[in-house]
Amino acid sequence: MKHRECAASPAGWDNPLATLTSVLYKTLAIAELELRKLRHDPTELFFRAVQPALWLLIFGQVFGRMSGTGISHYRDFIAPGILAQSVLFIAIFYGIAVIWERDLGIVHKFLVSPAPRSALVLGKALSAGIRALSQVIIIYILATIIGVNINWHLPALLGVVAVVMLGAACFATFSLIIACIVKTRERFMGIGQIMTMPLFFASNAIYPISLMPRWLQIIAKGNPLTYEVDALRSLMLSQGVSHYGLGMDIVVLAGITILLTAIGIKLYPRVAT
Repeated sequence: MKHRECAASPAGWDNPLATLTSVLYKTLAIAELELRKLRHDPTELFFRAVQPALWLLIFGQVFGRMSGTGISHYRDFIAPGILAQSVLFIAIFYGIAVIWERDLGIVHKFLVSPAPRSALVLGKALSAGIRALSQVIIIYILATIIGVNINWHLPALLGVVAVVMLGAACFATFSLIIACIVKTRERFMGIGQIMTMPLFFASNAIYPISLMPRWLQIIAKGNPLTYEVDALRSLMLSQGVSHYGLGMDIVVLAGITILLTAIGIKLYPRVAT
């Protein structure tokens, strides 16, 4: 009897590890499947670079000449904000791909496959994060050209990569939740356009929160993009300082991402109905 108990114990310990490994493997498989779309249409990366280039090279230069901003080096201030904006614009419309997959019958195949719903949602969030890394390269090149004081130390670069992937996962999962609720491309595009600008402008991406009216400051402090920008500003710049603290930025962003992921896992089957 004792021998049987000892023999059964390792299996009990191995089962959670095997489950976790299986979920991780299927998450990576879903992410790889999503990234194949980018390989078939690499021009998407080029068109994604146009908008941040316009904001950084034109808006940043003009707005930096305006008085009353209270910012001596506006190019340094705005560069992390434009990187966060680029990540937001990639991730916030990620849900439309889910609706497209529903129309093609792919979602139904996913739901009857052995892949758990958690792997389906996490895989899409991971692929959004990997796609967003292209924006890091683009923004760093443009920022270097216009003279932004970039922090090139390896820990800072790795930190920027981690924050960008976490921010992309956060907004991609939020986008998936919207897709599960509205279920049509037309409604999703309308809601996505309505949500993008308030998220961007109600943050510290292009101006300090201290310049906002009181009611907008409250909204900005509840905006996950604010904490993403704050973390990027402390990591990306040579003289970067985090207003809330880098640890707090990561905790808030990660906490919101985990919450949205849990909701997305719960709602994902609804997109097929």
